Amino acid sequence: MAKFVNNDVLDGALNIVATATRMVALSGQPASYAAADSGRLAEAALTGVDYALAAGDVSGRKVTVAAKAGLAIVAAGTADHVALLDPATSRLLYVTTCPAQALPAGGTVSFGAWSVEVNSPV
Repeated sequence: MAKFVNNDVLDGALNIVATATRMVALSGQPASYAAADSGRLAEAALTGVDYALAAGDVSGRKVTVAAKAGLAIVAAGTADHVALLDPATSRLLYVTTCPAQALPAGGTVSFGAWSVEVNSPV
């Protein structure tokens, strides 16, 4: 028997991800909002225009997070994770890995565009 999920169901999850108003670069995976907030090496402010819902690359749906350029590095370290935060509710909404990059104090960094995809059931 075939499986089905309406796009509204998948978009519902992605719309929660898209409530994040901060994107932070981190060294290591944070276990909580507090750890992501205090461990940030660089950050970018996000608004609703920084997110775009679309059909997924594999299946299902995705939300793409816009690129952000020239962001001040707030602490030196090696960034290997990126997290989306919702400060209004102190929630760590999403964490992903990124290619490790050394971030020197006083420098700048850019985040490329990236996506969160929710696949259709198989």
